[in-house]
Order: sequence, then structure tokens, then C-alpha cells
Amino acid sequence: MRLLGNILWLLLGGLFLAAGWAIIGLVLCVTIIGIPLGIQAFKMAGLTLTPFGKTVVYGGGVGSVLINIVWFVLAGVWMTLGYVCAGLLNCITIIGIPFGIQSFKMAKLALWPFGSQICDL
Repeated sequence: MRLLGNILWLLLGGLFLAAGWAIIGLVLCVTIIGIPLGIQAFKMAGLTLTPFGKTVVYGGGVGSVLINIVWFVLAGVWMTLGYVCAGLLNCITIIGIPFGIQSFKMAKLALWPFGSQICDL
């Protein structure tokens, strides 16, 4: 089921979204200051490629919390709102509910990416 979900996800727009995250990560990694943000963008790209069968484990210390607060103010809120809107639209139909759940998973990661790890189930 994971394979089918990931294939459908990629065909219905996940590939373009992952490519967008990868491009954003490359642009951010051009500067030294942007490298930590670029790493988080690559993390989002990896989850966006194959979200079914993966989970996000949150952790980190005080440093992660501080940088997550900055991320939250600058970009996290807007990205999370986009993913939540996509998740709600997906959940309108019964067939779209699994895709909506994946969008909500990515919304949480977009809100608080530092200190989190993506793991296989």
C-alpha cells in the first residue's frame, strides 16, 4: 500500500513539490548563513518524495527550539498554512484522506523542522 500511495503522490504533484524544495535548498546553501535552512529544505524534499511509510521524530535541545522560533516567525507559519489547506482539500473526499494525512504530517514538519528526523516505519 505504501508503494501505491507514494506512486500516486508523485504523479499527483509530489514530484514537483519535492523538486521545488530541492531548488530552495540549493539556493539557501549558497550562503553560509543559509546552510542550516537549506538542510531543512532538503529534509522537506526527502519527505515530500515518499511520505507514505515514513514518520517524523521530533527532538533536539535548546538550540533547536531557538532556531525553530526564528523559522516559525519567518517562514514556518506560511508553509504550514499551505500544507493545512492542501490537507483539508484532500480530506473532502474519502479517497483523498490518506493524502490529507500526509499533508498534515508535512505541515507539522514545516512548522518545526529543526531537531526533527525522518524515519521509516
